[in-house]
Amino acid sequence: MIVGIGLDVVHVSRLERWHRIPGLLERYFHPEELAAARSRGSGEILSLAARFAAKEAFGKALGTGLSGITLKNILVLNNHNGKPCMHLFGNALDAFRRVGGEIIHLSLTHERDNALAQVVIEGVPK
Repeated sequence: MIVGIGLDVVHVSRLERWHRIPGLLERYFHPEELAAARSRGSGEILSLAARFAAKEAFGKALGTGLSGITLKNILVLNNHNGKPCMHLFGNALDAFRRVGGEIIHLSLTHERDNALAQVVIEGVPK
C-alpha cells in the first residue's frame, strides 16, 4: 500500500550558489553522494540538485517534512544499472519506520535549469 508520495523541484542555480560556500555541501550531502557527484565532472551540480530534490521529496512523502532529520542521513546513489536508490540512516530511517515505510521508489530527472525528484513510500500505514 502507498503510504506517501512526494515531489520536489530544485533550481540548479541554488546548488551553484551552495557550491561556492565552503563546507555547505558537506552539511547536506553524505560523503558518498559528494564523491559520486564529483565523479560526473561537469554534471556534478545537476546531480547534486537532483539528490537534494530527492531529500525534499522524501520529507513530503513522509507527510512530516524534514524537521528533525539530518539530510546526510538520506543517501541517494545510483545502482549498477543507473537506477537511483535511497538509503536511510539514523533519524531518517526512524522517521521512515514511524510511518510504516518498507520500500522507497525514487525517480530523478534534471535539465539545464531544474532538477526534479519523486518519492513513493510503500508499506503499511501506522
